[in-house]
Amino acid sequence: MSLNALEHFIRHLQAQNKSVHTVSNYQRDIESFLGFYLADDVSGDEAEADEALAIKISQFSDWSIIDAQSIRAFLAFRVQHGISARTLGRQLSAIRSFYDYLILKNLVGKNPAKGVKAPKQPQPLPKSVDVDWMQRLLDQPIETWQDTRDQAMFELLYSAGLRVSECAELDISPGLDEMDSGWVRVLGKGQKERLAPVGSKALLAIKNWLAIRNDYAKEDEQAVFVNQRGNRLSVRSIQNQLDKRTIKTGLPTKMSPHRLRHACATHVLESSGDLRAVQEILGHANLSTTQIYTKLDLQHLAQVYDQAHPRAKKK
Repeated sequence: MSLNALEHFIRHLQAQNKSVHTVSNYQRDIESFLGFYLADDVSGDEAEADEALAIKISQFSDWSIIDAQSIRAFLAFRVQHGISARTLGRQLSAIRSFYDYLILKNLVGKNPAKGVKAPKQPQPLPKSVDVDWMQRLLDQPIETWQDTRDQAMFELLYSAGLRVSECAELDISPGLDEMDSGWVRVLGKGQKERLAPVGSKALLAIKNWLAIRNDYAKEDEQAVFVNQRGNRLSVRSIQNQLDKRTIKTGLPTKMSPHRLRHACATHVLESSGDLRAVQEILGHANLSTTQIYTKLDLQHLAQVYDQAHPRAKKK
């Protein structure tokens, strides 16, 4: 055939009305992979090597000899050069789609990219909520029994930095056994128990809720927070109640329980600079997780260290 397999694939994409941007990305991604695969077969100075590589890429036809290990090596190479997980995922998708096309045309017998896993996408961090917005959210009039319950939930999420699942699963005992001492006992990830701090306003809100809780909870229900039927309140219901409070408050943003947890972490960190304390509050097993979560860069870490360590201060 006058056109090589890649050129036929590009025309196939165009025939499917793929956007110009998508087609361009796929072609560049596949050529980038092939350039990596063939790079060891060219020599000479930089200009000569580039020209020889371009010719090899345009003439390459033996797609069946490429294996999964070659694709993994390409992705690892790109990671080392700082390419984002999102871009790597797209490049892997391009290679996989190209091989699906080659199989369709009976040009290869299998897709070597099929068993290769894309790098994990980093979870986007929630936008931080400033202290004034948190005060607006929490300083609302209490008009119904649900308001009393919700106030206790939201104060606790913000005060203790709980995950929403930890809040939903919190039981009267052992959860609140040490509340008077300023702690709640929660079951976190990996079934690990931890004590989370409860501030004075959260403590007051929880006590106000407990004073009326038995009027609404079923007799044998152990959950701290219950719904209208007297059963444990679900994660979805907590989110729904927070949505209602956000609308009532008039905040120009969507709130989530995770944003309250993030606000707790960032506000404590901004005030104290104590990353270890934030790690304990959040229940992170590794400090690196906390560093990523709070967007704490190495420059700030160095500044905290220089200010806090007795033998690090510059003279």
